[in-house]
Amino acid sequence: MIKSMTGYGKAEALLETGKITVEVRSLNGKTADISIKTSMLPKDKEMAVRQKIAAELTRGNIDFFVTYEPNAADGAKKINMDLAMEYFQQISALSQKVGTSSLLINNPNDLMSLILRMPEVMDARKQDVITEDNWPVVEACIDEALANINTFRAHEGEVLYKDVTSNVEDIMEYSRQIEQYETARTEAIREKILSRFAELKAEPDQSRLEQEMIYYIEKFDINEEKVRLRQHCKYFLDTIANEPNPGKKLGFIAQEMGREINTTGSKANHTEIQKIVVKMKDDLEKIKEQSLNIL
Repeated sequence: MIKSMTGYGKAEALLETGKITVEVRSLNGKTADISIKTSMLPKDKEMAVRQKIAAELTRGNIDFFVTYEPNAADGAKKINMDLAMEYFQQISALSQKVGTSSLLINNPNDLMSLILRMPEVMDARKQDVITEDNWPVVEACIDEALANINTFRAHEGEVLYKDVTSNVEDIMEYSRQIEQYETARTEAIREKILSRFAELKAEPDQSRLEQEMIYYIEKFDINEEKVRLRQHCKYFLDTIANEPNPGKKLGFIAQEMGREINTTGSKANHTEIQKIVVKMKDDLEKIKEQSLNIL
């Protein structure tokens, strides 16, 4: 069964210091255009993650996210005590030199507030969330998110399959409906030629007349177009049912279907057939649009 290139997958895992969440989103695209939108992933793991995503999702515009929610204790801001004491000593020394010791030393709350605002005093001891020790847990979380987006894609693919095959079958049915107008269309061409001679009050050579009629009837004959269109439709249905990732190929087949439909319209020379051709074109546009999202 086909898959859609549109999908979403999410997975969560618990680390020692908090919860990590992996999200993967994808839209249709000609190649695997992968965008890793996180700074948490270690640089030495990024290439392996890209290869894993490309292998699992094959094609599409893919966004990869990693977010982190620390535990309450780990998430609390920490004070770099050594750095804070260094600031305290320097501020005290500066205060004594400029003769303003009473303004700071005698107001400990103001002094403490000043020190806590100094660079790197708060949260100065942050550590990397993803490490070699917890990487197996993170990698399993990534695998789960990719499995979930593949499940989403498969479900969307079922919907796409029903819609696109229904449109192809409609085109095949329209092609069969054209046949009921074939005889009338041939007679209309014959009557048009004879009426023209009647207007001119001319007596045509019967042998030459038959030759001209055969020429015009063959010129407007659409039997070959109908046969090729049906063959393309059957090939489309066989491809979508039996090939694993047929999206690009289906697009090419749809182009060939369009050529036969357009030629049928240009040769039709009949009002009802033209109406049917318009319906076929409408279904074909839907097929092309849907095929763009098929993996």
